[in-house]
Amino acid sequence: MATTRRGRPPSYNRTAALEQALALFWDRGYESTSIAELTAAMGIGAPSLYAAFGSKRELFDEVVALYSETYRAFMATALAEEPTLKAGIERMLREAAAAYTLPGHPHGCLVISGATNCSSPEVQQTLRGLRDTGVGQLEQLIKAAIDAGELAEDADAGTLALSVSVLMQGMAHQARDGTERRELEAVAALGVQAWPWAAS
Repeated sequence: MATTRRGRPPSYNRTAALEQALALFWDRGYESTSIAELTAAMGIGAPSLYAAFGSKRELFDEVVALYSETYRAFMATALAEEPTLKAGIERMLREAAAAYTLPGHPHGCLVISGATNCSSPEVQQTLRGLRDTGVGQLEQLIKAAIDAGELAEDADAGTLALSVSVLMQGMAHQARDGTERRELEAVAALGVQAWPWAAS
């Protein structure tokens, strides 16, 4: 006797489904995105979603990993490829302005806005951890730049690294409010100019 197969449809594409979930979480945040909205966007039923990803939280973790590998990768690339810290930070902030206002995508940054009005401590901790890791890595680069004489020797690496995080969070929120890329780039440029760069 034939049985009806339940679960995900044969046409199910996991990567495409993740991209749809990413767009939804990016636009609405974790808390405001419902399972019904996710299944509708991903083109699968709730049983398929749970079978493939485990839970809404586990799906969100995969989405954040995908986002970090794609839309957020510009940060590490800019700092690694430029010959000086100043050039790296200037490029990172320019590319942040572009990423936060990318046409065809929600504005802002998923890692910054994803936990807005979120009651899940685990989600908040995950996103905070990503941001804190970035600040810590930047602080080490700044310390190296101080040792190399690119910054004043009395510069505070921790404060400077945190200032970049604060600036990027502000840029992301402004982008969601409709601020244009060129305006964000101008603000970012002012932020870099204020650093205690050593005289050349």
